[in-house]
Amino acid sequence: MPTELSIRTMTRSEVDELVAWAAREGWNPGLHDAEIFWATDPAAFIAADLGGEMIGGGAITAYGDEFGFMGFFIVRSEYRGQGLGDALWHARRARLLARLRPGASIGMDGVFDMQHYYAKGGFVFSHRDLRFRAQIAKRPDTPSAAVGNVVPLTDIPFDDVLAYDRTCFPAPRADFLKAWIAQPDALALGYRRDGRLGGYGVVRRCGEGCKVGPLFADDAEAAEALYGGLAGFAAGGPLFLDVPENNPAAMALARRHGMVEVFGCARMYLGPAPAIAHERVFGVTTFELG
Repeated sequence: MPTELSIRTMTRSEVDELVAWAAREGWNPGLHDAEIFWATDPAAFIAADLGGEMIGGGAITAYGDEFGFMGFFIVRSEYRGQGLGDALWHARRARLLARLRPGASIGMDGVFDMQHYYAKGGFVFSHRDLRFRAQIAKRPDTPSAAVGNVVPLTDIPFDDVLAYDRTCFPAPRADFLKAWIAQPDALALGYRRDGRLGGYGVVRRCGEGCKVGPLFADDAEAAEALYGGLAGFAAGGPLFLDVPENNPAAMALARRHGMVEVFGCARMYLGPAPAIAHERVFGVTTFELG
């Protein structure tokens, strides 16, 4: 049997397999993540083969040539500790750098105990993204005035959504957003104030409960109103929100609703940290694609 590791692009069906691995690792992917992630960037999914068998994989998503994100990094448990993951990770980084313009940044959310490893690869710590969990028995109470500002996101011109998203994410991602907002088993809401978009959020069903992501808002009032509408979609089950620790108002929202921290990642960047409106990011979109 060949023992040399082979790095190649995945097929569509192999992305389903990678998502299944992620579910077994406890990452709780969304029901439609595989199809949306593939449609966003089919060239992003990289497999590692050993002896003709896929033993690892990961994503190297490119948003144009402006920004990249490394996620979904998994090596099957029986092949860990042999240097195979190291070879795959460095191959992915090299491939993603080749897809981007010189000087473009790459982001990632890495588990805490691997932070030192990613630092050796040139990534610099920015902040922690913490996953919180709540059991939603009913729709949370939200001030009535704020509720009146919450509308279906389809009521908002897509160009306005894209422009708002661009203040919170390092590069335009129109194709991803169109699919993300319209996915089945999900709810997308906007917050309209004084005739303009003041925030938006999406909640989607996952293997366990639902996840909110993103949750972007001008301020705590807008975030609270959006959270109330999105959490109602998860009534009767668990709800997860990935909160950036560098936004105190986002951390306060999670605590106010009795959410419990259950997981976390270190947000790190290779290259300059993007200049985004961190105070608007109450919940990151995904740990896999940024």
